[in-house]
Amino acid sequence: MDVNWLGGLGGGILIGLSATVLLLWNGRIAGISGMINGALRFTAPEQWRWWFLAGLMGGAALYEYGLASTPTPLSTFSPNSSTLGGFLVGFGTRMGNGCTSGHGVCGLGRLSGRSLVAVLTFMGSAMVTVWITRHGLGL
Repeated sequence: MDVNWLGGLGGGILIGLSATVLLLWNGRIAGISGMINGALRFTAPEQWRWWFLAGLMGGAALYEYGLASTPTPLSTFSPNSSTLGGFLVGFGTRMGNGCTSGHGVCGLGRLSGRSLVAVLTFMGSAMVTVWITRHGLGL
């Protein structure tokens, strides 16, 4: 029996648990773009953001280098395409007042209508983008 789905299930549970704990203990939403924005302001009361981000990166590194049975495949996109994509994502998170984690994980969990619209928008945009880059343009 194939149990590869267990890693995704475990990761989803950990994401939901961390977002819930942050909301209960700190009263904050686990939106990563907002967390990075607040962390870069370097204000003393916002140091918790650095700890959360360090845990996020540390957990990913622990999984990749300690627990994963196979390494994550490398991206085939050029560095220029990846950089452009990163800037577009950053622009989109500012324009949409939040990112996939803030709207998708936390907003939908709180039954936010605004988050539902945001999730439908970025998921639809992602599907169209993948179709264009993989099928429409022949890339």
